[in-house]
Amino acid sequence: MIRLFDTHHIRKIYELDGMWEFKMYGIDKTYRLPVPGCWEQHPDFLGHRGKGTYTRKVYINRDCNVRLEFKGVSHTADVYFDGEKISHHYNAFTPFSAVITNVRQGEHEIKVEVDNTFSESSALHIPNDYYTYGGITRPVALEQIADVYIKNIRFTPYQKNGKWNAKIEINISNLSDKTVTVDVKSTIDRYEMDCNVDINSEITVVFDREFDDVKPWSGKQPDLYMLNTVISVNGIPVDDLIERVGFRIVEIIGTKIYLNGEPVYLKGFNRHEDYAVDGCAITLQHMVQDMDLMQDMNVNAVRTCHYPDDERFLDLCDERGIMVWEENHARGLVLKDMQNPNFEKQCEDCIREMIENHYNHPSIIIWGILNECASETDEGRRMYKKQYEQIKSLDLSRPTTSATCRHFADICLDLPDIVSFNMYTNWYQDGDISKRNDEEIEWIQSSGGENKPIIVSELGAAAIYGYRDRSRCKWSEERQADIIRDNLEVYMNDDRITGVFIWQFADCRVTEEGDWFTTRARCHNNKGVVDEYRRPKMAYDIIKDMFDI
Repeated sequence: MIRLFDTHHIRKIYELDGMWEFKMYGIDKTYRLPVPGCWEQHPDFLGHRGKGTYTRKVYINRDCNVRLEFKGVSHTADVYFDGEKISHHYNAFTPFSAVITNVRQGEHEIKVEVDNTFSESSALHIPNDYYTYGGITRPVALEQIADVYIKNIRFTPYQKNGKWNAKIEINISNLSDKTVTVDVKSTIDRYEMDCNVDINSEITVVFDREFDDVKPWSGKQPDLYMLNTVISVNGIPVDDLIERVGFRIVEIIGTKIYLNGEPVYLKGFNRHEDYAVDGCAITLQHMVQDMDLMQDMNVNAVRTCHYPDDERFLDLCDERGIMVWEENHARGLVLKDMQNPNFEKQCEDCIREMIENHYNHPSIIIWGILNECASETDEGRRMYKKQYEQIKSLDLSRPTTSATCRHFADICLDLPDIVSFNMYTNWYQDGDISKRNDEEIEWIQSSGGENKPIIVSELGAAAIYGYRDRSRCKWSEERQADIIRDNLEVYMNDDRITGVFIWQFADCRVTEEGDWFTTRARCHNNKGVVDEYRRPKMAYDIIKDMFDI
């Protein structure tokens, strides 16, 4: 399943989920592995890092153009169609596509070479506090497209004179060498917009109008609308694209975040895409389970640490009114890591692909970058500034932030719209939580963050599921519950703070390479409120009670 709703009625789309032929480099054996899936779920590759090749045959039932879309390959992909290379892509967490023109009816071969190794060519996937899996980890689709087709749509709601308006930008491509006259019709509810345009290569059609009786999207009432766009040539419909959208605006007013003119307080989790039996290729059933458990704990927000999420999970957030902080893929990088010659280009690609593909989700209210990176350095500041500017060039409708742990040293607090800090008082360092919080906020306000909203982007403690100890020692469920409760009591009663995100929802696997295993029992980050099988720890009920406000 690509999305939780039909995205086309005219364009033919075939999902390529299923069993693919697989060969791992250096192993003289052919396997059949599931797509989506991680090769670590096979007993021969439980911790294998390397290069492998996925292959399958497809049958095209008529002469046409073909568009292949990959929602995620971890972490580097080279795609071949009938032996010809058609795409190269880096980053496990953003989708990419390729168009093949003039494909003949008959059987064809798709081959994907996948690499999850660590090397200089990978600036973002490095040994880290989460695991870099290998495989085609998100859904794949094959589409039959006409010479003229819709590439993407951007829906931007806004208010004018107390009325809801929206700007709809429709990007249309012409693969032929002839100028074509195209009729464009876009429909939301009972509202229709249409025009005729001539297109010789690519064009963006813009509709901008008032919608006088739509309902806004919010956490309490997440109303959604189907935006159905059809293009026709000579009166014959040739392509369509359906997006699901919501009317809402996000604003920063002083030190508060406003949704549709009302202040919101974010109560959420940091969530990795990792499940014990799935790896990062989480099934829809397990996504729904995660959502059910988080909502049972009364959350209203989630942070997609530390990369863009599977779009089906974002669809669930749209449906359920869960506000999302989505961020690009860069976590815990020191200056030397950020000086990798591939770093800036790979970050730029990730931000562009994240925003282009996820722009229409009303649930996404914040774009984030560069979690715990070198924001205390001049060179790091240049890169932070560059990335914030890129986001603003792509989307002015959402505020920006980044989570810092460079306490009393960060020189980038003036750059984002929201200041966010990660703090683990009484886990990594003991002390008075209230005093430490006052010191942090006073420093933020005197170092560029004055009159900005402040979010505690990470707080928490580790516990091994099932380990109970009446002394409440570290690694026990009792100590984790105590630390989370004590921290939330301070942060949630401080009017200077506008949101908290607990680290983290579920235990996740970490890499054995590097030094992470030395402080991560079981080679897992054990700060989850549930374990990797989603079994609740004692902190679960503490959070459920404290978030029930």
